[in-house]
Amino acid sequence: MAGPERDAGRCTVRYAGIGSREAPTEVLALMESLAAQLARRGWVLRTGASPGSDQAFYRGARSAAGRVELYLPWAGFESGSWGPAESGEVEVLAAPSPQAHELAARFQPRWASLGDEQRRLLARDAHQVLGADLASPARVVVCWTADGSLDGSGAGADGTRQALRIARDRGIPVLNLARSEHVQVLTDTQPDGCVCCGRVALARARHISA
Repeated sequence: MAGPERDAGRCTVRYAGIGSREAPTEVLALMESLAAQLARRGWVLRTGASPGSDQAFYRGARSAAGRVELYLPWAGFESGSWGPAESGEVEVLAAPSPQAHELAARFQPRWASLGDEQRRLLARDAHQVLGADLASPARVVVCWTADGSLDGSGAGADGTRQALRIARDRGIPVLNLARSEHVQVLTDTQPDGCVCCGRVALARARHISA
């Protein structure tokens, strides 16, 4: 795994914060708390503005003045939850690229039967994991699914499972908050020394999600 990126001399870890739209209230509260903690460590959130988990991660990150890369399926999607975006703090990709559509089709067995809206949502998920250029993968995916999935098993059109399938294919570690030991990976790590780079948390994430 490559080392942390550096922005203006400081270590930066980009992570995807995603999950089910039906996440329980207590899980949404956990997501907000964790996103705020990670923002204070300098971690950059990638998410997608869907109701539920995405918006919880966003609220938490922004409550701590954290930076966010926001990937939308179409312009104005759920704008009441994030707009107007603060310049320099929230970067918005208003629609997935054609290349993201092509990539998404490879990981969704039901692609041919999906409508345009569903395809846009799934293509957006590719950017959450791999970045705007689809060549800058997140260092870790932090998510919640009811079954604690790490690889997105199943053929449903669920966007979280789509993102997990892409992450597994690219060797990106996944921390699922449905698993208590995964929550500990994030909450036990304190922002001092090399840990501010996320090296300890990321190493544990890779080991525990293998």
